[in-house]
Amino acid sequence: MKTLAGVIKTIGFSGSVITLFALASGVFASEDIADQYPQSALYEKPVEVIPGVFSAIGATAPPTYENSGHNNNLSFIVTGEGVVVVNAGAADVLAKALHDEIKAVTDEPVVLVINENGQGHANLGNGYWVDQGVKVIAHVDAAHEFEELGFSELQRMQRYNREKAGNSRVQPPSETFEDSFTLNIGRFAIDILYLGPAHSPGDISVWLPDESLVIAGDMAFHERMLPIFPETIVADWIETWDTEFEALNATYVIPGHGHPTNMAQVRRYTRDYLIYLRQVVGELMDEGGELKDAYYVDQSRYKHLDTFEQLATRNAGRVYEQMEFE
Repeated sequence: MKTLAGVIKTIGFSGSVITLFALASGVFASEDIADQYPQSALYEKPVEVIPGVFSAIGATAPPTYENSGHNNNLSFIVTGEGVVVVNAGAADVLAKALHDEIKAVTDEPVVLVINENGQGHANLGNGYWVDQGVKVIAHVDAAHEFEELGFSELQRMQRYNREKAGNSRVQPPSETFEDSFTLNIGRFAIDILYLGPAHSPGDISVWLPDESLVIAGDMAFHERMLPIFPETIVADWIETWDTEFEALNATYVIPGHGHPTNMAQVRRYTRDYLIYLRQVVGELMDEGGELKDAYYVDQSRYKHLDTFEQLATRNAGRVYEQMEFE
């Protein structure tokens, strides 16, 4: 099987990396496509990014019944001595569907599941994995976030997923960590890193130093507009990026949402977007503009991103509210 990275090497670099990965996987990401893998609850069939590292790319749209809540990336690493999964899935039906795909690739058992943050799409499948006897780990802040919001996240998922919600439950991780969690398993060294404040509490990135690949989680976006939550401190996210994430100098990036790409692409649509938004909102404030004016700052250069219509104005308003008290 040729990996996505291998396809890119064969094609050569011409045009955007987004285009090359779309060619490799045979489809472009679009929030207008309800489901790209109808024989499975997964939105897309997992693809092998580099040897041994797979990712099932989620929809770049909000969670719906049609995509079963699979709107983030569910990744797994076949190490030679067991499989490590990144993200439990938004429901048991997704966790099982991912497990079925893993079984089609390898006879190795799943030995660890990592929750990339405290959001429902990373955690609500925990119960399935725990019932299989698999340990689940998360950053302590992510575990606290899921403890606080898990039942509301479960109810929201049950509303859109209806019967697909099945027996999904709020299941906390088996173990938590604060700064990092490192394991050497099979042919992989795996560093699970809390790099600092970013998109949401307890965001982590999974770093494979020998392969120069990072499963970035919600540290990095590029095909859909990133959401700024009330708890997202944009200045801190930029600092974490500049001081920690950029230093990884990864060759391959599997973001939290969207197809695998490289650092230049996620930098452009994450760090550079956040800096741009602070710049235009700052200019508005210098001119005496108010919160109601912030919703209309020019973000047209990002209009092509999925979820732009849902998030752009909200993002600008939240940046204004943060900068007002700096």
